[in-house]
Amino acid sequence: MNRFPLKQLGNLHACFLLFALCLLSFQPASAQSMLDVFDAVWQRANDHFYDKNMNGVDWQAMKARYRPEVAAEQSIEDAAALINEMLARLQTSHTHFYNEWDVEYYALLDIFSRGSLADSIRTRFPDGIHYAGIGIFTRCIDGRIFISGVLAGSPADSAGLQVGDAVLAVDSQPFHPIRSFRGKMGKSVSLRVQKNAEQESVVDIAIRPIAIQPGEMLLAAMKNSMRLIEQGDHKIGYVHIWSYAGQQYQDALVDAVAFGQLREADALILDLRDGWGGANPNYLNLFNTKVPQLSMINRDGERSTFDFQWRKPVALLINQGTRSGKETLAFGFKKYGIGKVIGSRTAGAVTAGRLFWLPGGNLLYLAVQDALVDGERLEGVGVAPDIEVPFSLPFAQGRDPQLERAVFELANEIQ
Repeated sequence: MNRFPLKQLGNLHACFLLFALCLLSFQPASAQSMLDVFDAVWQRANDHFYDKNMNGVDWQAMKARYRPEVAAEQSIEDAAALINEMLARLQTSHTHFYNEWDVEYYALLDIFSRGSLADSIRTRFPDGIHYAGIGIFTRCIDGRIFISGVLAGSPADSAGLQVGDAVLAVDSQPFHPIRSFRGKMGKSVSLRVQKNAEQESVVDIAIRPIAIQPGEMLLAAMKNSMRLIEQGDHKIGYVHIWSYAGQQYQDALVDAVAFGQLREADALILDLRDGWGGANPNYLNLFNTKVPQLSMINRDGERSTFDFQWRKPVALLINQGTRSGKETLAFGFKKYGIGKVIGSRTAGAVTAGRLFWLPGGNLLYLAVQDALVDGERLEGVGVAPDIEVPFSLPFAQGRDPQLERAVFELANEIQ
């Protein structure tokens, strides 16, 4: 979501054109306002990008090429496509332009709302950061929109939407992750989806969008994802951590391991696929078995044991949507033999990003520092799994071969 290498621009443009079909009306922006946004993006990148040599890109030439093209555009969406094409020349993660028509816009504001931008964010969003949505992640493949993630407990989950469903329309208009639901919170909308490759599988599903506060929604989805998978006489715990951008996510995991339903599991699957990064490498201390276990015994002989460590088998799920801080966890998990890493190679998106306000309330997410993990540079490389399991998203019908393999591996380990 943050990386736009040139080889992917064709596919991204196909998706952009699909989204653009639903832009039936908009307020044209002036050429000057477009130039104000462009100049702010260019200048901040010029001043703050982590590599002063701009990764070998002639940044002045980029300005000369793209500035007149942006000035000719009349919508922020069209200008954004050009600005992001320019930023993609830097071939670096955490470097992207966002506006109010991007889901990521709201997620990033929420992530940075407790930092130096807190006051300005509260001023712009006095009622809190939120947008109307149904709780799905989507991915564009060959110009079609497929559901790549369904947040547990969301309206999409309650409506029975599945990973792999193709999203065709909302209220008879082309799907757009923000525009399709704006102004419709609490109202029933008709979502047309295709469940498999057969045209007969197209169905219309009534669903009510809600106000999604990104951080709260992702934390709730994490907690709602926790379950025990029965395997014979054993129970395998599962949790999907959609975001690690805050201590609250790790606290929820530790609480579930120490006191919640995951405590009863014989093995654990930690799902770091998709979503947002932000993880601190010391989160892996949860799996450090060299921490003593404490038991307290009262005068009646009743024993209470407190153990905040996971000491049983564990597996980690990763994919191309595992990025940023999550990749540092995957790296350490694999290098230090904590458990098997299963899925597909991570994004290779491991730089430190900073958020910049731009004219009109737009955002620039910019890589301002490079990063090394145990001296290794993961940017553009990623982490390869121990066990690679392909996952074909289109029309997956909810089937998850990567999760199935993790269950299989752990079931054999605990027998």
